[in-house]
Amino acid sequence: MKATMIGGGMTAFGKHIDRNLKSMVEEAVMLALKDAGLEKDEIDAAYVGNASQGVLQGQESVRGQVVLHAMGIGGIPIVNLENACASSATALNGAMAMINAGEIECALVLGMEKMYFEDRAIVQRAFTGSMDVEVAEESVRRMKESEKKARAEAEAGDNEPKKEKSGQKTVFMDLYGMAARAHMEQYGTTQRQLAAIASKNHFHSSMNPLAQYQQEYSIEEVLASPDVSYPLTRLMCSPIGDGVAAAIVCSPEFAKKRGAASQVEISTCVLGSARVTGDRSKSNLTLLAEKAYNQAGVGPEDIDLAEVHDATAMGEISSSEGLMLCGQGEGGPFAEAGHSKLGGKRPINVSGGLECQGHPIGATGIRQVVEVYWHLSDKAGKRQVEGAKVGLAQNAGGSTPAGEGALSVTILKR
Repeated sequence: MKATMIGGGMTAFGKHIDRNLKSMVEEAVMLALKDAGLEKDEIDAAYVGNASQGVLQGQESVRGQVVLHAMGIGGIPIVNLENACASSATALNGAMAMINAGEIECALVLGMEKMYFEDRAIVQRAFTGSMDVEVAEESVRRMKESEKKARAEAEAGDNEPKKEKSGQKTVFMDLYGMAARAHMEQYGTTQRQLAAIASKNHFHSSMNPLAQYQQEYSIEEVLASPDVSYPLTRLMCSPIGDGVAAAIVCSPEFAKKRGAASQVEISTCVLGSARVTGDRSKSNLTLLAEKAYNQAGVGPEDIDLAEVHDATAMGEISSSEGLMLCGQGEGGPFAEAGHSKLGGKRPINVSGGLECQGHPIGATGIRQVVEVYWHLSDKAGKRQVEGAKVGLAQNAGGSTPAGEGALSVTILKR
């Protein structure tokens, strides 16, 4: 049995200074229920993904219960999942397991995060806490030294004046900057190709009324924006913001019984993390993607659209290559040629991705799934990928000395 998705909803992503999580959760959940044609009392269980509210607001242990009880949902199992940026993808995995086992018929899957605070030091703790804290300080020092050296070499090589530096950044921007420099050295990827990815995603987000950024930017404008961690500029990086996304997932029998208007099969949702030992000829993501493709009975060539984890433009390159949507080392040229743009060979991040829709980390995993569901249900509006039958969502988060802390790949079929 394959679990079925019959409804999705989300808030606009952005800086919601005047709203709390309870009001945002109620909005997203009610939209998802309306989309599914259900009432609150038809939900058998809720699986709630959240990464940082304990650090950011001190809310621990019962995060899901607090927000759902406030809107009148209770008396059912409410399971809280914390797994870095893949928290709500992990929630989906848990809901599917119970549905496929026949334990429940219908579940609410929720991803939520409120991350924008005036005191940026609070937000920084949430990100550094997603690393091994015993080695984080030394890792950050090395990344900063590497970035400083690379920036100096770039300026000396092209004799361009030193650019304005962006404001306070998270540690993961330095991590992505280091990955980008390594990719440039190994494969010849260029800063302009990274800018082409960001420009493409800003174009996509201009058609997404729920995106944090909704303005188009040319490649030249992306390159001219302030530096974050060379070669990454501000417009290549995801912003900090708030957001909630919700999905209604059920058994095929429940969907049929309720006469659900939109039914999309969740063919697989697999989870993983970086290997500590073993063969390194394939990336952690590629091994997980192979498992997902095998379970779903498809290959990368069958994917009509993908939402991938692009906390920066470099993230889209590494994800696209790891998922085998393009060849290893070909992510930059693939995007520069327009293949990943709406209307191209394989549209990627038609929502605008994390770079433009925003990245409230606990919400991102299920937000990506809802976006794919909308395309497979012909509900994506101006950014609709025509004729889409198979979609993929890929999520990653956290960092350990071995690599990614959490990985997920989800495949949906019309």
